[in-house]
Amino acid sequence: MSEQVSAEEINRKRLYWHSRRGMWELDLLLIPFLEHRYDSLDAADQAAYEALITEEDQDLFVWLMRREWPAEPSRRRVVQMIVDYAETTGNDQYRTL
Repeated sequence: MSEQVSAEEINRKRLYWHSRRGMWELDLLLIPFLEHRYDSLDAADQAAYEALITEEDQDLFVWLMRREWPAEPSRRRVVQMIVDYAETTGNDQYRTL
């Protein structure tokens, strides 16, 4: 059991590290989503989030600022969840973007 918890903790730290980006705007969207919503996602959506954070910052910025949507449906779904979360929570910093 402790090995599984340890693996989960390692995975969470890895996700957190990869969610921190070179752009402040992306950090404001990705990190709160990871901290507050990621655990409640089903396995497919978690996998989509993990795939999403491998994308280039420029692509993430365009998608998360709603200028374009990803072509792949699973990525589009997780981007929409991130944007919805930011718009419906008390994330006042998001409103300045």
